[in-house]
Amino acid sequence: MTPPHSSTADSHPYLRAATAGVRHHARALSRTTPPPQADRTHLDTLHAHLAELHNLLDQLADRTRPALPGAGRHLAEARTRLWQAATDIHAAFHLLPAPAADSAQCRPDRLPEGPPFLTICQRHLAAGHLVRRKTTPTDIRAPHTTACVR
Repeated sequence: MTPPHSSTADSHPYLRAATAGVRHHARALSRTTPPPQADRTHLDTLHAHLAELHNLLDQLADRTRPALPGAGRHLAEARTRLWQAATDIHAAFHLLPAPAADSAQCRPDRLPEGPPFLTICQRHLAAGHLVRRKTTPTDIRAPHTTACVR
C-alpha cells in the first residue's frame, strides 16, 4: 500500500506512525502459525485506538461540515461506523475468558473493578456520551450504504 500524498513533506507524522504500527501488527499476526487468538489486552488496545479515531473523526466532521456539508456528512457517518466497531470490540472483550478466576467482570448491576475492565468500560462510556450527543439511535442502526458522488 502506498502512503497518501499530501501538500507538505510530513503533514501528519503521528497518524502515519499509528498507521504503520497497525500495519506492522497485522503483518506480524499473519506470519505466526497458528495465528494467535485475540485476548483481552489486545482488544483493550484496539478499543483505545478506535475510540481515539472516533474522537478525531468527530473533530474533523465538525470542522469540515460548515464549509463542505457533503464531506462533513461522510465524515460523520464514518465516525458512527467507528462507534459501531468499538461497541462490537467492547462486547467481544467481555465474552473472552478472564485471565484469572478471581478477576471482576463488567456487569450492569455493579461497577467494574480494576484494570483493564475499568479502563475499557470507562472509555466506552465516555465515547458513548459523545455518540448520544451527536447521533440518534436511527443513525447508529441505519444500514451502511456507500454512494460515490463522482
